[in-house]
Amino acid sequence: MTQAISRFPLVGNLDALPADIRERIVAVQEKAGFVPNVFLMLAHRPDEFRAFFNYHDALMEREGDSLTKAEKEMIVVAVSADHGCLYCVVAHGAILRILAKDPLLADQISVNYRTAAISERQRTMLDFALHLAAERGVLDDAWQVRLEKMGFTLNDIWDIGSIAALFGLSNRLVSMARTPPNDEFYLLGRVPRASAS
Repeated sequence: MTQAISRFPLVGNLDALPADIRERIVAVQEKAGFVPNVFLMLAHRPDEFRAFFNYHDALMEREGDSLTKAEKEMIVVAVSADHGCLYCVVAHGAILRILAKDPLLADQISVNYRTAAISERQRTMLDFALHLAAERGVLDDAWQVRLEKMGFTLNDIWDIGSIAALFGLSNRLVSMARTPPNDEFYLLGRVPRASAS
């Protein structure tokens, strides 16, 4: 039985979407080989689609002072796991497996990042992300000193907090819409691409 992509309206035909959104979805489809369900779930509200993905790209695609793209995905996986968001854990777990070239890391982080095979620096990064996302914490002097001792700049600290915040939003939207992860995400980064399709 196929699960619905959203409890909210879906655009029945990509041609009915504004050109910029259609082009973005087609570009993702060409690169990934499928359309991630979150794109279809958000597409019925074009202005919000644009705002969400513009902010996503501003955070996740830009070069950080010291955060790698894999570390950014670690934040997404840890926060999403804490929030119980299956879609984001599975989808961003796939991205993390690919970026880290490690088929086990995303599962370790999603179950318990404190015991995952990551560095002390990365564990501190995730501690802070969860401090903000789960404990409604703040950046106080003690946290700033702790993070700076690990080599994080103020720009890095902003990125950690912003990623945790954005994916708190994403987790809630995807969970509200009951959007399931695409089946394709489960195998990405676990088996060679030719075998996964």
